[in-house]
Amino acid sequence: MSRKTSGKRGGPGPATIGIHAGSPEPVSGAPVVLPVVQSATFFGGTGEPASQLLYSRHGNNPNQALVGEKMAALEGAEEGLLLSSGMSAIAMTILAALPEGGHVVSSRHLYGATRALLEDELPKRGITTTLIEPESKADWEGALTPRTGVLFLEVPTNPTLRVFDPRVPAEIARDREILLAVDATFASPVNIRFADLGVGAVIHSATKYLGGHSDLVAGVVSGSSGLIERVRGMMKLYGPAPDPHTAWLLDRGLKTLQMRVAQHNQNAMELANWFLGRQGVAEVHYPGLPGHPDYDIASEIMAGFGGMLSIELEGGGPAADAFAAGLELALLAPSLGGVETLVSQPRHTSHIHFSETMRVDLGIPDGFVRISVGLEDVEDLMADFGRALAGS
Repeated sequence: MSRKTSGKRGGPGPATIGIHAGSPEPVSGAPVVLPVVQSATFFGGTGEPASQLLYSRHGNNPNQALVGEKMAALEGAEEGLLLSSGMSAIAMTILAALPEGGHVVSSRHLYGATRALLEDELPKRGITTTLIEPESKADWEGALTPRTGVLFLEVPTNPTLRVFDPRVPAEIARDREILLAVDATFASPVNIRFADLGVGAVIHSATKYLGGHSDLVAGVVSGSSGLIERVRGMMKLYGPAPDPHTAWLLDRGLKTLQMRVAQHNQNAMELANWFLGRQGVAEVHYPGLPGHPDYDIASEIMAGFGGMLSIELEGGGPAADAFAAGLELALLAPSLGGVETLVSQPRHTSHIHFSETMRVDLGIPDGFVRISVGLEDVEDLMADFGRALAGS
């Protein structure tokens, strides 16, 4: 039996939820931390329905279940389900929500692999996608068809950090009784509680901020009990259930999520302001800056502006390469959300398969550098970036 720590408004805060939600009821002599239950299967009672049997491939191992309940509480959703990666969470959610011949309307501002899934892979399964500029209700409504069953959005976007208002498609999804799914990886449930804004499926790459230590790969989706049951059904068929030890590591990460994200927010805000006006820096992308195109929306819906920022260097690709080569403290790596500061160029990583024309059209020219701001002393990061800029 687990402790039911509600994630609804008026209940405990995210720090308390991250530590206690889903944990077993305290019993004298029991461990404070649930051990890794490294078992593929579990004893069942005579005549027990298959739906009630514990089996790690079904995602109901005690470690997996604990994280699912904790994420549901953090998001203010009915249920949560842990999967093996963020991409598996996105894929299984869309497959669960749509029949063959189904249709997705999605923001065109997406992580590269998500766009490849929508444009290249899902059509093989009879699911088509229309990509739009997601800034107005008319943009969304104009792309709807009778087969539309999913609206998809990424907030903030990777890597340009646009903050499109999820309440706009949420109104359409509610009126038409279809699913709005949001990739909330960059925000974390600390900075935005998407369920409160009408989002039906809140998806994260748990590899990033939720885990927080660059040592696991996982994904999670939270939503209604009915949705999670359907996503679990897809997971059973396609197989992306996480290992119990991964679930254990993720639970440990969630216990410090609120504290870590608060420091990520602070460090990134200081660095974003520091980069403004620096020689060689043409643009600074950070939703906490008043000059950001979505600053007003971000200020309204976000509790913090996040740990991600991006810069554009005046010298284009050669300057970005020189900048990256000059870093000594920040690390060159394609992930994000860990305690260490990571730097990448989307043209070499997340958007490597996009043509230069496509990237420029999305606001990702050569010279674009994405920075996942870690938890180091911010003065040390400023010194490192200052040296790198001087060498670029």
